[in-house]
Amino acid sequence: MNADSDQEILSRYAPILYFEGSEKCYPVDVSYMVENSVLYELSEPSSVIVSTNPSLESLGSYTSDRYYLDNVKGSPDDDGIINDYQSRMNQLGYTVYGRVVSNTHSIILQYWFFYAFNKGELNKHEGDWEMVQILIENNEPVEAMYSQHHSGQRAEWSQVEKEGDHFKVYVARGSHANYFRSYSGRFTAASDIVGDNGLRLTSDDYRIEVLSNQNWLNYKGRWGWFGDNQETAMESIILGKAGPEGPRFRENGEMWDNPLSWGRSLQQVNDIFLIVEWVLYNFIMIMILVLALSLSILGFRVYRRHKKHGLGPRVLSILYIDGFNMKSLGNALAIISIVIAIIGLYTPWYNVKLSLDIPSYKNIPMADIISVDGWRGIEVLIPSSNGPTPVTTFALPFSLFILIGLILLVVSTIGLPESKKLGRKFIWRGVRLMMPFIILIIALLILGGIVSTFAPSESGESEMSQVIQSITSSPLNGEERLNLPDASGVIHVKWGCGMGLYLLLASGLLFVIAGVLLIISNQVFYEQKKTTPEEKINNDKTR
Repeated sequence: MNADSDQEILSRYAPILYFEGSEKCYPVDVSYMVENSVLYELSEPSSVIVSTNPSLESLGSYTSDRYYLDNVKGSPDDDGIINDYQSRMNQLGYTVYGRVVSNTHSIILQYWFFYAFNKGELNKHEGDWEMVQILIENNEPVEAMYSQHHSGQRAEWSQVEKEGDHFKVYVARGSHANYFRSYSGRFTAASDIVGDNGLRLTSDDYRIEVLSNQNWLNYKGRWGWFGDNQETAMESIILGKAGPEGPRFRENGEMWDNPLSWGRSLQQVNDIFLIVEWVLYNFIMIMILVLALSLSILGFRVYRRHKKHGLGPRVLSILYIDGFNMKSLGNALAIISIVIAIIGLYTPWYNVKLSLDIPSYKNIPMADIISVDGWRGIEVLIPSSNGPTPVTTFALPFSLFILIGLILLVVSTIGLPESKKLGRKFIWRGVRLMMPFIILIIALLILGGIVSTFAPSESGESEMSQVIQSITSSPLNGEERLNLPDASGVIHVKWGCGMGLYLLLASGLLFVIAGVLLIISNQVFYEQKKTTPEEKINNDKTR
């Protein structure tokens, strides 16, 4: 197919790009990066300048992966590049790079996007290359494949949101990973934030440049800062600070050379999982609605209780504390339990810490590598000389469940006349408060069983499996020292339950004790109001 027909078909199916409201970088011509960069070659003891004024025409002659472009307007550790791009965004406009890959049976349309800076939730680096593609068979689109970090997703054409022939792409804030829905991404390993509340770009808004034989495509180096030397380059790759490789070399060239096999290797979108993602994305809103509905139901019950028997002089039955007796002691323990549980919601639940002592490399002080708490969820980090860097997270606010449960518990005690009923509520709440502790311990034990079954024997991997086995055999707390092969260094690992988990466990136990005391006491909190015949008739009508 000639260039004109390539341009035509790329324009026909050109994607509609939806950006999250706080996004600062959009698809731009690569000349912006090249004109503002110095070309370096990775070397020892430090990288050397190859060209202070590289050009698109000359870039293709640098075919080693040791080269990198470093944007002089900023670095991975600041917003200098973003600020410069923002100041020139209107002048630069928007550019999308298109490519047509055809054979006798099918056509693949690739749309490549270059961004000046990647400021994802878990990594930051200069430059960013992402791509989406669609598969056309018998002149009809049949499948779409979207890149997401080092992987992606694929979907049947019927699962893709569209306007006419134009398919919709939801771009994650900062990281520019591409998703099929505006509510996806938040609960992936990268913790992407996606939305449709920002800029919307159609083919009328951006220029499509057909990729064919542009010289810069042969540039094998990085499109962004890589490292001052080999040591920092390796660290930048691990921490997600290294600039990306260009289109021809992304994912070892698979995205360019074998687009169909690359696309088919991606995870298939599942309609049920899309529903789960929607629920997780709207989790807080759903929980607020559940709370509102539950409070409405409880409010109606309290109203009927008030009409039938009254609510008693103290309204909340948990407040009946009068002297040293089982009833008062049970209620006092329940109040203490609520305070302890709330404190437990805001303190760490579990963590695994690691320090690294390698004389020939560097010392990394003790820092979290796994952190679990009630509000940030589960976070996995990599320790570095600059402190721990998040690499993945499951940011579900578990504490919201517990907090809502405590609110509903307090409301449900309004006007309860008997200590037995209140005691049963306390026991059930206590059991639920102990569940995070029980679930975490069970999960660690299961993990230990899996590791013991599939533990590799290779050096290094077997040492890490040893650490996991140690954690699961003593999940409450412990530590392990590993001597690296050839006495090259020591890894020191510590783990244990955080104060928050112990506080929830203590709160749950106190609630159970409080409930037992109230049941044993078998007291009536207040004398119930007598119902007149007229009120009884009215109450029956409201049932």
